[in-house]
Amino acid sequence: MSAFFRKRKLRYPLIALLALGMAAAILISLWSEWAAGIFTLLFVLAFTATWVTEKRVYEATEKHIETLSYRMKKVGEEALLEMPIGILLVNEHYDIEWANPYMTSMLEYDTLIGESLYTLSEDFHPLVKSEEKELTIALGDRKYRVYYKADDRLFYLFDITEQVEIESLYYADRTVIGVLFIDNYDELAQGMDDQTRSNLNSLVTSLVNQWGADYGIFVKRISSERFMAVFNESILKELETSKFAILDDIREVTSKDNLALTLSIGVGAGSASLVELGSLAQSGLDLVLGRGGDQVAIKHPSGKVKFYGGKTNPVEKRTRVRARVISHALRDLIQESDQVFIMGHKMPDMDSIGAAVGVAKMAAMNKVKGRIIIDFDAYDRSVMRLMEVIEGEPELFSQFITPEEALAEMTENSLLVVVDTHKPSMVIDERVLQRMERVVLIDHHRRGEEFITNTMLVYMEPYASSTAELVTELIEYQPKHEKLSMLEATAMLAGIIVDTKSFTLRTGARTFEAASYLRSNGADTVLVQRILKEDLETYIERAKIVQTVEFVSNGIAIAKGESERVYSPVLIAQTADILLTMKDVNASFVVAERSEGGIGISARSLGEVNVQIIMENLGGGGHLTNAATQMPNSTIEEAIEQLKAVILEDTEGGKNE
Repeated sequence: MSAFFRKRKLRYPLIALLALGMAAAILISLWSEWAAGIFTLLFVLAFTATWVTEKRVYEATEKHIETLSYRMKKVGEEALLEMPIGILLVNEHYDIEWANPYMTSMLEYDTLIGESLYTLSEDFHPLVKSEEKELTIALGDRKYRVYYKADDRLFYLFDITEQVEIESLYYADRTVIGVLFIDNYDELAQGMDDQTRSNLNSLVTSLVNQWGADYGIFVKRISSERFMAVFNESILKELETSKFAILDDIREVTSKDNLALTLSIGVGAGSASLVELGSLAQSGLDLVLGRGGDQVAIKHPSGKVKFYGGKTNPVEKRTRVRARVISHALRDLIQESDQVFIMGHKMPDMDSIGAAVGVAKMAAMNKVKGRIIIDFDAYDRSVMRLMEVIEGEPELFSQFITPEEALAEMTENSLLVVVDTHKPSMVIDERVLQRMERVVLIDHHRRGEEFITNTMLVYMEPYASSTAELVTELIEYQPKHEKLSMLEATAMLAGIIVDTKSFTLRTGARTFEAASYLRSNGADTVLVQRILKEDLETYIERAKIVQTVEFVSNGIAIAKGESERVYSPVLIAQTADILLTMKDVNASFVVAERSEGGIGISARSLGEVNVQIIMENLGGGGHLTNAATQMPNSTIEEAIEQLKAVILEDTEGGKNE
């Protein structure tokens, strides 16, 4: 009990009242002794009753407080020893000095005293290092929410196993919506008779329905080429574990009948809103189709995307109907503009320059001035040789301008055409892209999550060998006010030759048709070879990199450049191409330092390994057989370790983006 209460200060005013009563009795006795006697008797009785009452209240209060203190002490001891809360007290070395019985019984130890905290779980590290104030830790088969009082080196552990299980059940049962799309169904069905088409429909429907029955998915065919699927996130995890085997099933079964049917799937997950799930599923499907199909994209509201599949090259379109429609739409946009600006990607290659020259020619064909935006200090040696040749043609060379000049010249009626990239971060100057309201996009790369959104017209065809091929087809449908010059046709042909590795990779019938058109317009193949020639020093540098090759898996080779030595992106890419020509190499990766800092990785494949997904997992992108990435804050050794980890992960399944 407190000393303040034991002083019993209530008695001080009672004593003062007694003194006043005695003084009053004396004064009254001067007036009347009889009256003084009565007053004194009554006052003494009242004072005595008050005094006794105060004493009883004090004693009762003291007894109550003592009883309450005992009960509180007992409850506190019981809380420490019996309540379902784990308590651990550790010393400065994080050895356990004391643990309450609940903690000991839950971990099934005879005693925890003397055990190291990290023996229980390494997950205590972030708490001890003050990186986290609270943490969920698994001990045995139970989950605990742990709080740490650093001053007392005291841990409180609350069992949240049931809460975690309920939460897991909730998330596992959340609805997921998928949209399945049969790639190239219309093209294949056009040449079939009714019986064959009916058999194909029955085959595809039975395969998809069987897939749905195997996993407990509701599947409904909503059109000749589309299915709707409804399932939950626990089923989605099973599908991810199986790597969406339906993709392989459709491809393999239909290939037996000489049909090139593949399946594209967009999945919306992670939201409680059915409307949002449907939108995410359609967005994921659009993303997959932009990447060439035969893939699955699982999209979440946060923007996170997972990709699966992508084992086949995009199928080349048999008709040029879309090329003609796009060409006419582009013609109208050009004619409505006062001038056309063309911009490729940073460190432009032959395809980027060739496509830009082609678009500038389209502007001239429509009697509109075309200007090609380029950084004259940032391109590789082959492009440098091409630019030296272009300098000999003043009329063509005058079309090349810097980003600063473009920013000064552009108006509200100007048109910007972005070629050979669809990523805002990859264009030569983002300021130009941000300033322009009228934007057209022409690209042949598989679409990534990062995408230029403020576009009036998009022409993306992953089946195409190069952007120069796409631009060549568009030129064929433009007004013929002007003809392609020899140098313009040569620049475009060089872009096709470089991206197809001299017509050996990603080459279709339309690639040769485009090359034939350029050749008929005077493209000089000898000049192309002269531009693409390499010097002896470059050849020796490539050979030194090839000497470092190591195999990390069946047919997957990794080579690296010397530390603290800068290599050009073209040299890295050429080395990856050379590795791919060697026996037993199905995919090649070359890792080296880049001139702008950081590490560059160039990846090539014969098609069995999807290098695009591997590079996307490291922040890059590209095609199924041709991709690359840049890792700004890394060393060669760190980059190779990350690359190996992603390769191993990719051989087991999907990818996060």
